[in-house]
Amino acid sequence: MTDAPDGSGYLLYHSIGQYPGKAQDMARGLAAFAETWGRADTAQWPMALGLRDRFLGRWRAILNAPEASLTTTENVTSAVAAILLALPDHHLRGRTVLIAEDCFPSNHFLLAGLADRLGFTLRTVPLRPGADWVEDEDFLAAWTPDVGLALVTWISSLTSHRVDVAAMVAHGRRMGSLIGVDVTQGAGLLPFDVRAPAVDFAVSTSLKWMCGSPGAGVLYVAPDLTAQSAPPLRGWFSQPDPFNWDLTRFSYAGDIRRFDSGTPAIMAAAASLPALDWHARQDKAALLAHNRALQSRLQDGVQTLGLPLASPASLDRRGGSLMLKLPSPEALQPALARLAQADVHADGRGRLLRLSPGAMTTAEGVDRALAALAGLRKG
Repeated sequence: MTDAPDGSGYLLYHSIGQYPGKAQDMARGLAAFAETWGRADTAQWPMALGLRDRFLGRWRAILNAPEASLTTTENVTSAVAAILLALPDHHLRGRTVLIAEDCFPSNHFLLAGLADRLGFTLRTVPLRPGADWVEDEDFLAAWTPDVGLALVTWISSLTSHRVDVAAMVAHGRRMGSLIGVDVTQGAGLLPFDVRAPAVDFAVSTSLKWMCGSPGAGVLYVAPDLTAQSAPPLRGWFSQPDPFNWDLTRFSYAGDIRRFDSGTPAIMAAAASLPALDWHARQDKAALLAHNRALQSRLQDGVQTLGLPLASPASLDRRGGSLMLKLPSPEALQPALARLAQADVHADGRGRLLRLSPGAMTTAEGVDRALAALAGLRKG
């Protein structure tokens, strides 16, 4: 094992994205923030709000979102809560909210807790016996006209299974449902356009393929749905003019700013902006091709080792990750330890080993991972 990992064996882009020079870029960005914020003058808020606007601009480009349709949020769960609590009553009360069993669990915890309060029934589309992901056709079959809202997980964090968003949206429109998409596991690697096909809202974080920091979540809401929404968490920044302090004259801003409340948090956006600037400079097709080539190299190697996949065999049905099935949950920690000895960094859930190659990963790093997994099986 070398003294300092060089990133060539980094396979954790489903968790935290990395790129060359990230630490230095973040340090410079935060140092510049601190220099202005700690100065005894009036430059602080113009600088801070400008950084937030630039952060949102980077995300608008990633999602092809229109102006004033995207705001910051702490995480995906808080973003989903913000839109559900803001919806007019008729969208959810007495209706069904649909989600798949292989969703991000935090979203399910949230929906289960809100069901009674908001008067909806939560319907969870189950896995087939022995299956690793919920099939698109099973989700569509459960999506009946009583569904007021479907929360679609674009790419599963457990299997990398990727749903056909176009088919989901077309069906949802026929059912008269609102459609939200959690794009966390694919945004910034695979193209996603909130306007083609048009979704009602989308949520994500900046942690993964954009290589940002914790707390830098985003919420997109389609302008027509924003106009109907009345977020209960409201404050001075929710207004057309934040400097209206007349207690008898509150009104919501006409755009996404109505989802802002009090003084906006800035630090996560400021910490993530250097990474989003890096991401904006990259050739997106080349990033994806690099991921695809290394995924294929991994897949060929693990098939030779006889390790079964917990992801679709076809790249066209996957996100940026390849998940493997270990013999048992007890095999996970020894596998991770052996990989770490080879400067290969991954993680897992239960018996699943999650491998996600990104910008810093190399073919040599993938080969080290395969050699470590071969040694584990021999042991």
